[in-house]
Amino acid sequence: MINYDENILVVEDDVQISRFICYALKQEGFRYQAVDSAQGALEMIVLGHIDLILLDLGLPDFDGMEVIEKVREWSDIPILVISARDQDKEKAAALDIGADDFLTKPFSTTELMARIRVAIRHLRKNIGNDTNTILIKDDLKIDLSKRLVYLREVEVHMTPMEYSLLALFFKNIGKVLTTRYIIQKVWGVEYGDDTQALRTLMAGLRRKIESNPAKPQYIVTEIGVGYRMKDI
Repeated sequence: MINYDENILVVEDDVQISRFICYALKQEGFRYQAVDSAQGALEMIVLGHIDLILLDLGLPDFDGMEVIEKVREWSDIPILVISARDQDKEKAAALDIGADDFLTKPFSTTELMARIRVAIRHLRKNIGNDTNTILIKDDLKIDLSKRLVYLREVEVHMTPMEYSLLALFFKNIGKVLTTRYIIQKVWGVEYGDDTQALRTLMAGLRRKIESNPAKPQYIVTEIGVGYRMKDI
């Protein structure tokens, strides 16, 4: 068993599910704390020392969507939504306002741990990134040293997952990237072939950088294969 330094906050009001998640985290060597309300979650986050949030949306005091919005006003802590809401529009809405990933109930311990390890890897990459490269494509610019994105010189807010996806395309301009390759690079090998998660993330990214997401200027779909960032 690996002992992780990261501290995970479990925000879940269903006692059985909370115990299940906490037991799984303990077995895998994660440090964790658990609360059963949105207010309790915000209080814990403000106190600090939280590295990852596992967030249920159906909380008793107010909706988990509001928690995401409030946290994103001042923090980039990775947020993994765990919810029974399985409609694509719900997932897109959560990712669009700042969640990093979305796991639908019911779920297996294996899938939960895979998603958590992905989030931890992204967190460590963000902390250790020391590159100073600035890449530009038409009106779109990415500053890899500061992890900032600009569209027509105006900063565009990106979730960590959206940033990782866009950075991957910038580093491979003109190349067709298969869905499998993108998933492995952004989420990790153990994530599998969840093309729906990729489509949802791509839709959110396009809404932020494309004037007309239906006719993308920057990242086009290569039907049946994957995606490509235009080089001309």
